[in-house]
Amino acid sequence: MFTGIIEAIGKVLALSGTRLEISVPGDWSLALGESVAVDGICLTAVRAAGGSAVFDVSRETLKRSALGSLRKGSQVNLERAMRADGRFSGHFVTGHVDGTVRLLDVNKTAGSFELRFEAPAGAVLVEKGSVALNGVSLTVFDVSPSSFRTAVIPHTWNNTGLSRLKPGAFVNVEYDILGKYAARVAGSGLTPEFLSRNGFFS
Repeated sequence: MFTGIIEAIGKVLALSGTRLEISVPGDWSLALGESVAVDGICLTAVRAAGGSAVFDVSRETLKRSALGSLRKGSQVNLERAMRADGRFSGHFVTGHVDGTVRLLDVNKTAGSFELRFEAPAGAVLVEKGSVALNGVSLTVFDVSPSSFRTAVIPHTWNNTGLSRLKPGAFVNVEYDILGKYAARVAGSGLTPEFLSRNGFFS
């Protein structure tokens, strides 16, 4: 389980077939088999030493995510799995991405950067709900059948890979796991009113 609060920026050292090597902070001391969210995707470390970690990536993950577009030198958001006694600062992020969404435009506003993304068919999004984009926990607004927006504060902008995105780029998306379960239970009746009645909004 992750929270969507990015801990570090890593750099792709090598990507060959289904094996990915990334630079990680030297003080992480990753254990064999430890989970790390790489641009929001939960991957298992199969080797870690000297400030780098190696992960095996399944073909299914490559097909569903933007990992296949990475190149040597690409920067990625990193988050280690949450400790049981840790502070929960973001929202429930599983690292099992639902697919990718395309960035439509970026606008700088007073105090934040607004990013507008294309909303694919089947997107589980509600006004002021949560979403993880390349592993970053964000709140969505201005939700329509074709797009949605999110606002990124300067700290997040400067400390994640979101600042390097250009319109047209695809990012990994994970919709709120609680919203997905609610959608399954509610069927076609999932509305902001339904979520509010069932405690998803205060």
